[in-house]
Amino acid sequence: MLVAFSVAPSTAADESGSVSAAVADAIAIVRASGVPHRTDSMFTTLEGEWEECMDVVKRCCDAVGEHGGRVSLVLKADIRPGHTGELKGKLDRLEKAVAARDEA
Repeated sequence: MLVAFSVAPSTAADESGSVSAAVADAIAIVRASGVPHRTDSMFTTLEGEWEECMDVVKRCCDAVGEHGGRVSLVLKADIRPGHTGELKGKLDRLEKAVAARDEA
């Protein structure tokens, strides 16, 4: 499965309104987990089994919770049993489709 998630404290962590310190704590957990992942400016996407992905998400929420009394979590999952390598595979298929469209 692929799990795209975004987690942040409900209140800003510093005077500029940035939550980057809290998010950095979550990303450290993701990176240490060993679960294949990709992070962009809005979400982190994990690829793995249900239990391992949800464990990482929970630990990230717990870490962000240390920065304030309330945590915001946005989560989207693509549950597709029997498929692996989709973190890259979905993008490869998209690029192929775009190239075919551009050639037409």
